[in-house]
Amino acid sequence: MQSTTHYELDKEGYIVDPDDWNEEVAGVLAEAEGLELNDKYWPILNFMREYWVEHKVIPDVRHVIKHLSEHHGYNKKEAKQVIFTLFPYGYVKQACKIAGMQRPRGWSTG
Repeated sequence: MQSTTHYELDKEGYIVDPDDWNEEVAGVLAEAEGLELNDKYWPILNFMREYWVEHKVIPDVRHVIKHLSEHHGYNKKEAKQVIFTLFPYGYVKQACKIAGMQRPRGWSTG
């Protein structure tokens, strides 16, 4: 089956228009990062997308940690560990990219 999803990436592999993102795109972006998405990733990715839709800004990692702590049964230390285990090359480099965010210009890629 051929994909009907159309999206453009910048030179660093971040999506140009976050509105072009969907779960299929997330899978392609994750694969490019050497990751295979499973049920552990979706609470993070879905929260990031919901936050972006509501605020039109990328959630800082502390917002994701707070979300995981309040809604998914982790304490803050565990939530931080989950994020950095799932995205070993960093929140901005991998989580933001896979969630269909544009590259944050004020943050490092770590």
